[in-house]
Amino acid sequence: MATTNNTKGGPPVYGNGFLPATYGPTVLRNSGSPVLYLDTPKDSARHDQREMLDFVQWLNQKHEAERGHDTQDLASRIASYELAFRMQSTVPDAVDVEKESAATRELYGVDDPISGTYARSCLRARRLVERGVRFVQIFTGSAGSDDWDNAHADNDGVHASMARRIDKPTAALLQDLKARGLLDSTLVVWGGEFGRTPIADGRYPDKRAGRDHNPYGFTTWLAGGGVKGGKIIGSTDEFGFRAVQNRVHINDLHATILKLLGLDHEKLTFLFEGRNMRLTDVGGENDFAKQLLG
Repeated sequence: MATTNNTKGGPPVYGNGFLPATYGPTVLRNSGSPVLYLDTPKDSARHDQREMLDFVQWLNQKHEAERGHDTQDLASRIASYELAFRMQSTVPDAVDVEKESAATRELYGVDDPISGTYARSCLRARRLVERGVRFVQIFTGSAGSDDWDNAHADNDGVHASMARRIDKPTAALLQDLKARGLLDSTLVVWGGEFGRTPIADGRYPDKRAGRDHNPYGFTTWLAGGGVKGGKIIGSTDEFGFRAVQNRVHINDLHATILKLLGLDHEKLTFLFEGRNMRLTDVGGENDFAKQLLG
C-alpha cells in the first residue's frame, strides 16, 4: 500500500513495474475516504454482495479457462475483485487513527498543523504493519508547496521546513514499532532519489540560495529488519558532492534490501517481454548487507 497525496510521476513511482497487476499497490488518500469507492453501496446487504461477486468470479474463471493462454491480466483482475471485497470490511478499521490513544497521537504529532498529515501516514503505516501488510510506502513533499524539490531556491529554508514536518513522526514510528515488538521484523528504509549539490543551482541565477539535483552523493538510512544500527557506511568528498569512500551504489542498496527480506537478488527474476528481469538489473552486490549485519 502507498500513503500519498499528489505524487510527482504518478502511479509509475509506486506501481508494480513489470510484475503482474496483482502486485499493484492500493493508494490511501490523506483526505476524505482513504480509498475511493471503499464504502459498501447503500441498500446492499453483505451476503447479497458476496453472492453477486461469487457469480461474477465464476463467469470470469470460466472465461479464463476457455482462453487457455495470455490470461495473466484476467487472473489479476479476478484476484483484485476478491481483494476489494475483503478490503471493504477491513480497511476502514485499519486506517482509523482516531481509535489510537491520546498518548500515541501526541507521540506522532497527529494534531500538529505542520507535521499532522505525515504523522497520520506514519501511524497508518504502523497499523497496517501490525495487521500483516507486507509493504507500505509513505510519500511526503512530492508536489506543490509541500515539496523537497523546492530547494532549487532557498535550499536551507526548504530543508529546515520539510525536516520539521517529518522528524517527530519518523522517530515516533521507529519508537512505536520497537515498543510493540515489530521493529525486528520490519525493515524501515528512508530516502529519496538524489541529494543536493554543494554549489548553487546555475540554471536559476535568480535563486542563488538554491541547490541542484545531485545523484552522485546522497543519504539513505535503514532501521530494524535485522540491520545493526549505529553504522555509517560510505562518505563523500570534502565538498559533499560525490561519494568516494566505501561507495554504495543504488543497486547494492537494492540487493541489500532484498537480502534482508530473505531474497537473493541474483536468483529473483521475472520473465518480462522475453527477458528474465532482475530488480537489480545487471548490478548489485551483497557486501553492503554484510556490513549492515556484521
